[in-house]
Amino acid sequence: MRKTLINREWSLLAFHRRVLEEGYDKSNPLMERCKFLAISCSNVDEFFMVRAASVVDQILADYHKEDHSGSTPQETLRGIEQIGQQIAADQYKLYEHLRTKLRASGLHLKKAHRLSLPEKQFLKSYFTEHIFPVLTPMVVDQSRPFPVIQNKSLNLGLRVKDPEDGEIVFATVAVPEVLSRLVELPSHGQGREFVLLEDVMKMHMDVLFSGYDITEIKAYRITRNADLDIDEDGAEDLLKEIEQSLKMRRWGNVIRLEVEADTSKEMIRMITQDGEDDPDAGINYVDGPLDLTFMNKITQLTGYDHLHDAPFQPTMPHDREVDLLDWIREQDRLLHHPFDSFGVVVNLIRRAAKDPDVLAIKQTLYRVSGNSPIIQALIEAAENKKQVTVLVEIKARFDEENNIHWAKRLEQAGCHVIYGLVGLKTHLKMLLIVRREEQGIRRYVHLGTGNYNDVTANFYTDMGLLTVNAQIGSDASTIFNMLSGYSVPSSLNKCTIAPLFLRKRLEQLIEYEIDSVKKGGTGRILLKMNALVDVKLIHLLYKASKAGVRIDLIVRGVCCLRPGVKGLSENITVKSIVGRFLEHTRIFYFQHGGKELTFLSSADWMPRNLDRRVEAMFPIEVPELKQRIRDILSLYMKDNVKSRYLQPDGSYVKPKTKPQLRIHAQQLLIKEASRSHMQPVTLQLQPRQTPDRVMALKVSAYDH
Repeated sequence: MRKTLINREWSLLAFHRRVLEEGYDKSNPLMERCKFLAISCSNVDEFFMVRAASVVDQILADYHKEDHSGSTPQETLRGIEQIGQQIAADQYKLYEHLRTKLRASGLHLKKAHRLSLPEKQFLKSYFTEHIFPVLTPMVVDQSRPFPVIQNKSLNLGLRVKDPEDGEIVFATVAVPEVLSRLVELPSHGQGREFVLLEDVMKMHMDVLFSGYDITEIKAYRITRNADLDIDEDGAEDLLKEIEQSLKMRRWGNVIRLEVEADTSKEMIRMITQDGEDDPDAGINYVDGPLDLTFMNKITQLTGYDHLHDAPFQPTMPHDREVDLLDWIREQDRLLHHPFDSFGVVVNLIRRAAKDPDVLAIKQTLYRVSGNSPIIQALIEAAENKKQVTVLVEIKARFDEENNIHWAKRLEQAGCHVIYGLVGLKTHLKMLLIVRREEQGIRRYVHLGTGNYNDVTANFYTDMGLLTVNAQIGSDASTIFNMLSGYSVPSSLNKCTIAPLFLRKRLEQLIEYEIDSVKKGGTGRILLKMNALVDVKLIHLLYKASKAGVRIDLIVRGVCCLRPGVKGLSENITVKSIVGRFLEHTRIFYFQHGGKELTFLSSADWMPRNLDRRVEAMFPIEVPELKQRIRDILSLYMKDNVKSRYLQPDGSYVKPKTKPQLRIHAQQLLIKEASRSHMQPVTLQLQPRQTPDRVMALKVSAYDH
């Protein structure tokens, strides 16, 4: 195969298709299927706002160079448009299917032409009282220019005819985001019925344009470039610079235009005129309601618990009768969320905030919840006169506004707030608690693979290490000094950080496996991550495969490596797992001549993580914890329900499995946690299945 790498953008779209497939999976409860449809739509929106936008920027800059997959920006964009249209068609096919299933369950999403006379009368009154006062019609004519349409907003476009002179002008009305997209009709004791807000508006637009003839009303939606471009070196106040850029995000260049399927060419011409005529902005004709993320609102309706996954209560691994700090001092503790409750971490910070012997708390925050108990605990700690230092990453994409808010709150409470290093995002997950004890100063450290977010910790799989290991504690202090000052460590004891050492360390670990095989031994690499994009490391894995190293990769999202190519990667398998929980853990296992090194990390294998972010990789050295991680990896490798195997052409296939041999990793971990956190998963690492034994049913493929 001439092209040794898979196109990054097409690979990411393949992941979004995998999410959509969960909506098609009839083994998932109905509301969960609706949720996956909404997530898929939100994911694709973000893809166009960021990834497709960057490709369009290259084209506008007249850039024609091929990327590492051998594709020019123009070829990449054509592929994006083709795959995007395929995904959109599948989304709306699924939507109609789910509408039918919802109706059978007592939830009816009605169309306007299906309404009875009493229902129409109710909606007329509802429009007059609740909708009409909020609306602002905007007409485009010689004296009124085309308004700037906000990113991702839903709008109604109208062609309005003046009965006196016959002139047709364009008008637009925003569908108000402050109102519920679902308008509920009066109940008749047979379930619940809803009409979409934009349909109610369409029925009554004559009220806004009385005296004029409305010849056409169609919904449309614009997606804009939302990637922030900030000159950190030239920004005297980074906080103000980002706040200003956030405002501009709503008005970036148009990347995509969505319209109803039967929208006239004349309406399209009117919508795309006057500054909205970017020739590279794709037009998507949609056979159904625009912006299906409203399906999330359906899943939040009460009274339908039987249509959701069975509730799962994370296990609290810490015995409440034992002091939390005593529990950590006893031995290193491994947390596997959401099966182990994230409440342990929250309680640790709360405990430290009140403890008179705690002198300092230092923490990195990348993404936190909207009402974060961790923030509240840090504020309390500062009020209790402890030295509290918090690195808040205000460049965390799409969380900038939330993080700016918390940064200001922390500063007002007396915390020392820092924003990281110029040109780098701080993505590592680290908590350091410095405590005065009888034996002297002791450092309690938490290192994790996921964010300090008490909400997402309930549905992201992540791991964290709690330790009082003196060398890791020393590393934590050194790293925080680097983040808050000018010191650059020449080395660390246990941890490895990017961008200083992580890439080189990973290269050394892979090369060791290669050398082991060359010396007559065996080599084994097992990696779990969210994305594999870095070209240098991919080619090093190819080198290891050709040398005879056995490599299994669990890559949830983007993967540019082509597995199973003869003479290149025939010793590599890649699987993606998408299920009830978002797989987010980064685990790196190397056989290392029998020493079996196991690491956890905040970093995926991408250039941005290794070269442009502050990340951490840390070892798991306690034998019991290493075994637990190996058992979990083994279970994920055995999963044949939610796994899909990546093919050399970039497509994914589902393993053919007999019903009695189905292994669903996440369900087994839920059952294990429900029984007892004291009983770890006991499945052992087994010889892997080769691609020809596990590949069966094609799920998706590209014609590129």
